[in-house]
Amino acid sequence: MEINSTGPSDILLRVRQVMATCGKSRSAIYKDMKRGLFPRQVKITSRAAGWSRNEIEAWLEQRKRARDED
Repeated sequence: MEINSTGPSDILLRVRQVMATCGKSRSAIYKDMKRGLFPRQVKITSRAAGWSRNEIEAWLEQRKRARDED
């Protein structure tokens, strides 16, 4: 496994960080994940999960583009 010497290009965000970043409630995140409208979580351990920061940022950019198309 190669590690980037300048730091990780992607990190995992915990649910509270995702909520603060995208403005969604916990229940809305899980509901939209189930419907395929929000990035899926990555299992960290049997009791912990996180979301790819890059995927969350891409989702936000997609939302901005959709807004600007209207």
